[in-house]
Amino acid sequence: MNKIIMMIMLATVISTVLMAMCTIISKKSIMDREKMSPFECGFDPKSSSRMPFSIQFFLIAMLFLIFDIEIVIILPMVITLKYSVIYMWMSTVIVFMIILIVGLYHEWNNGVLEWAI
Repeated sequence: MNKIIMMIMLATVISTVLMAMCTIISKKSIMDREKMSPFECGFDPKSSSRMPFSIQFFLIAMLFLIFDIEIVIILPMVITLKYSVIYMWMSTVIVFMIILIVGLYHEWNNGVLEWAI
């Protein structure tokens, strides 16, 4: 019973000492206002979060995602070349590429790919 009480007292003393040391050490960092403020990538964190967003940037990001997904679809086609009928494989690849090129041409005509406004 004595050992349990001694261990509880020792744990209490150690935790109290650690908490006191942490509060003493942390008081130094409270003084520096710049280090304690949240880092918002150069934006003032106290200003409005409803800043204007470029729709052109959004459209370019969507195009990147679409073409990235299409590359993920195209890559397994090369692996399946030796296991499939060459006529069916070629017709599938050609139709897929035509759809990609027509989509890119359509977006180019709509001016999505132009950065200047």
